[in-house]
Amino acid sequence: MFVVTLKFAENRAAAASLMQAHNDWIRRGFEDGVFLTVGSLQPGLGGAVVADGVERAALEARLEEDPFVAEGVVSVEILEITPARTDARLAFLMN
Repeated sequence: MFVVTLKFAENRAAAASLMQAHNDWIRRGFEDGVFLTVGSLQPGLGGAVVADGVERAALEARLEEDPFVAEGVVSVEILEITPARTDARLAFLMN
């Protein structure tokens, strides 16, 4: 499982013009079964993605396709987590 932070970077001003393409990229992540949840980092720092069922290299390639990443709107940090214990609602992560 991965937690990805997408923190605003030097080209933050371009976010508005790229928002539709970024949202399309998010939609594809859900359709492909890779993204479990996405949301905003508060207060207005950027966003975060929780991803599962994908190898790191494939996730890195997917992130490169995000217009926000490609255009320098955000910088990316990937944290890989090996779950050791979960709430019953997240038991599927223990695979």
